[in-house]
Amino acid sequence: CSHFFVRVSVLSLQRSLLICINAEFWMQWYQRRVREAVVSTQSTGEGLELSQRELAERKKKLKDADDENEKKKLQADIDKLEGQLKDWETKEKELEKQEKLAPWNIDTICREGFSKTTVNKIAEKKKEMTEEERMEQTKVFMDKYKDEIEKFGFYSKWDDSKEYLLAHQHLVCEDTANYLTIWCVNLQMEEKTELMKQVAHQTIVMQYILQLAQTMEVPPIACVSSFFTKIQLCDDKYMEGFNNELNAFIGRITRRAKEKTDKLIAEYEEEERQKRLGPGGLDPQEVFEELPEELKQCFETKDIQMLQDVLMSMEPKEAEIWLKKCTDSGLWVPGANDTPDGDAVEGKEDEGASES
Repeated sequence: CSHFFVRVSVLSLQRSLLICINAEFWMQWYQRRVREAVVSTQSTGEGLELSQRELAERKKKLKDADDENEKKKLQADIDKLEGQLKDWETKEKELEKQEKLAPWNIDTICREGFSKTTVNKIAEKKKEMTEEERMEQTKVFMDKYKDEIEKFGFYSKWDDSKEYLLAHQHLVCEDTANYLTIWCVNLQMEEKTELMKQVAHQTIVMQYILQLAQTMEVPPIACVSSFFTKIQLCDDKYMEGFNNELNAFIGRITRRAKEKTDKLIAEYEEEERQKRLGPGGLDPQEVFEELPEELKQCFETKDIQMLQDVLMSMEPKEAEIWLKKCTDSGLWVPGANDTPDGDAVEGKEDEGASES
C-alpha cells in the first residue's frame, strides 16, 4: 500500500512538472509572437513617419532653393522619398489587412489594456492668412506683449531665459523673434551697440527654438527645454555654429541700421532743401556754390556797386544766366531793396537776399 501511494505521488509530481514546463513554453512562445507583431507595427509606423518628415523638409528646401544644381538634387531626393513613403503605406495597409483576417486565438483576442501604436499623419495646413491679416495680427501681438518681450531680451543666463519662456509660453513664436529683430535695428540706430548685441543674442535663441520645432514638426514650446539642455551641454562645434550665426545676425543688423539712418538723413536734408527753394525752384546754397568768386564776394560783402560792376564786366548772356539763377533761388529779389543780402547765402534761413 505504501508503495502504491509513493508511485501515485511520483506520477502526480511528474504531471505537475510537465504542466509547468508546457505552460512556460507556451508563455515564451506567446511573448515572442506578440513581440514580433509589435516590432513589425512599430517599425512600419516609425518608417512611415520618418519618410513623411523628410519629404516635407526636402519640399520646403526645394521651394527656397535658388541654385539649379541644388534644385535637381533636392528633386531627386523627393522622388526617392515619395517611393519609400509609398512602400511604407503599402506595408501598413498589409498589416491592417492581416490583422482583420487573422483567426481568433490568444494572439488576436488578448490585448494589452493600455498599449497602443499610432502612425502620425502630417496635419493639414490651416488656411493661410493674407499679408494684411498677418501684419495686423503681428501688430496686435507686439502691442500686447511688448513689455514681456523686452524683459526676455535683457536676460543673459541660459537658465533664466529657459524659466522665463516656460512661464510665458505664448512668447515662443515668430512674432517675438520679429519684435526682437526690429528692436535690435532701433537700438543700433540709437548707437546703443552693446545693448543691441545682448538683444541680438536672445533673438538667435528664439530663432534656434523655432527652427528646431520646425524640423521636429512639434509646437515651439515643446522644444524650449531640449534646446537649453543641448546648448548648455553641447560640444565646441555646436556652440561655434551658434556664435557664428549670432555674429552674422549682428552684422546684418548693423548694415540695416546704417541704411535706415542714411535714408532718414537724406529725407531730412531734402525737406530742408525744399524749404529753402526760391521762387524759381532753385536752392540758394547750391546756386551760391556755383557762382564765380567775384559774384560770391558781392553777396558776402553786400556791395551793390561791386555787383553791378561785376555783371557789367561779363558777357551779356553770361550775366543774364547768373542773374536769372540768383533770382530763381531767392538770392536776388528784384524790387525789394538796393542791397544784395549775403544772409541768403546761408541757406535762406532768414528768407534770402534782395537786390533791385
